[in-house]
Amino acid sequence: MLFRNYVVVLFISMWCFSFSLNAAVDLSRDVDDLQDEEGQTLEAQKKLYDGAFGEWMFRGQFSKESFTGFNPNYKVGIGDRVNIQLWGGVEFQATLSVDVQGNLFIPKVGPVSVKDVLNKDLNERIKRSIKSIYQRNVGVYATLESAQPVKIYVTGFVKKPGLYAGLSSDSVLYFLDKSGGVDVRKGSFIDISVLRNNTQIRKINLYDFLLTGRVEPIQLIDGDTILVNSRKSVISVSGLVQNPSVFEFAGKSVKAKQLLKMAKIEPTATHMRIVRNGESAQRVDYFPVDELSQVVLYPGDNVYLVADKKIATISVRVEGEHESKQEYILPHGTTLGALLAKVQPNELTDTESIQLYRKSVKFRQKSMLNTSLQALEASLLSARSETAGEAALRSKEAQLLMQWVNRARVIEPKGQVILAESDSFQNIVLEPDDVIRFPAKSGLVMVHGEVLSPNAVAYNDKMKVLDYIDMAGGFTHKKSNSKVVVLHPSGRFSKVASRHLDDKYVHPGDEILVLPQIDTKNLQITQDVVQLIYQIAVSAGVVLAI
Repeated sequence: MLFRNYVVVLFISMWCFSFSLNAAVDLSRDVDDLQDEEGQTLEAQKKLYDGAFGEWMFRGQFSKESFTGFNPNYKVGIGDRVNIQLWGGVEFQATLSVDVQGNLFIPKVGPVSVKDVLNKDLNERIKRSIKSIYQRNVGVYATLESAQPVKIYVTGFVKKPGLYAGLSSDSVLYFLDKSGGVDVRKGSFIDISVLRNNTQIRKINLYDFLLTGRVEPIQLIDGDTILVNSRKSVISVSGLVQNPSVFEFAGKSVKAKQLLKMAKIEPTATHMRIVRNGESAQRVDYFPVDELSQVVLYPGDNVYLVADKKIATISVRVEGEHESKQEYILPHGTTLGALLAKVQPNELTDTESIQLYRKSVKFRQKSMLNTSLQALEASLLSARSETAGEAALRSKEAQLLMQWVNRARVIEPKGQVILAESDSFQNIVLEPDDVIRFPAKSGLVMVHGEVLSPNAVAYNDKMKVLDYIDMAGGFTHKKSNSKVVVLHPSGRFSKVASRHLDDKYVHPGDEILVLPQIDTKNLQITQDVVQLIYQIAVSAGVVLAI
């Protein structure tokens, strides 16, 4: 019985998207509810982006390929290996390492300083030194050994510290990726050291690569260590920015302008709200965006960029059957009645069924539908059975309904505000992006749902609900068990009891919705049930094929 009630409620929700707000309800209460939901949405968004800037880097792409190419701008460093060949008057061939003083020691020539020499200039530097000793009849060729197999230690605050194999020409990013990347909760993206013989030979800031694409090449050798140091000071930035993240910086403070340059403020942002968490008591500051150069941020601050603007004018659309323009720019606070006075209907306009569609209402309807779906889902998952046979039946029922629930989640409500039978609907204050629709007079009555032939029937003022259902082939189940809803063009709907089907009149443009009967005691995955759910879903505007 509980399942049946949930499913019936959900079917009514899908059939009657315009189920929402009556114009006569307490609007102030609705505004408060919407504000609460917006607050929850902002909190959810903050949690969604509550991660380190750059955390998406290490997902296996850097470690897929090794680099074996020639880098002309690489600077020779301590420990690099150089292949040297001499021929002619002197024969010599060897692979030499750059010593701690930055020299190559060539027999019978002596030390040759090569530290910080560009790779493209290395051969000329060595040739010049050798020619100072052997001025004639000696050929010289020197090249950096760039593709030597190496094993590199990766340690510190990475996900998988260890010893990793690669090539000496592979980048630090290659080895970091192999280790799973920086541990975003503990490791630093701006303080990574490359150690050789327990001495730091290079310091790497991954923000340089993220923001500018710049990464300085380094020639690694066996036994080098890549050390990811502990995370430095952090500040979270969210709201109207392109890169909502947790940003890292060195030092005790940072200029807001410098930090937000990485976050990239959206053009619509006007103000910055800062929650200060580094003091004994939490404090909130609020600054205009054009004062960023004067604002200093401290570790632990939460920065949120907002659009603090007063709405001067709004844009609304007027669609449907009328003689006026479709787009209106109106002063903020304009009422529906004031707009309707500007619109000229024609002889085909159904002035009794004016429709209003609103984004905030659509959001509420979607939220309500999701809540009902979640309740049904919870009931399915928590249902108990007393026998094995009952458990098997419930399992099949739950499987079918869970599939249906998943498909029902994609349904998008219309966001229609019901204006019919409201004395004050002309006083409704319009909101940005409202859509007002003037429907055309219709000579048809639509019949949907659990009838043999869902169809459109020509309106006849002498026909009642049951007559129209009969014109569509009649019920696919017993009339006494039927649940019928009449949806009017204005968005208002009314339920019709089975005993009143033959005395209830409809109006042109109405839709008669015959809802399916769901009996969980007998519900099984059969073609009939699949077809039943399929028809209802298609009539609601979404194909929910199983």
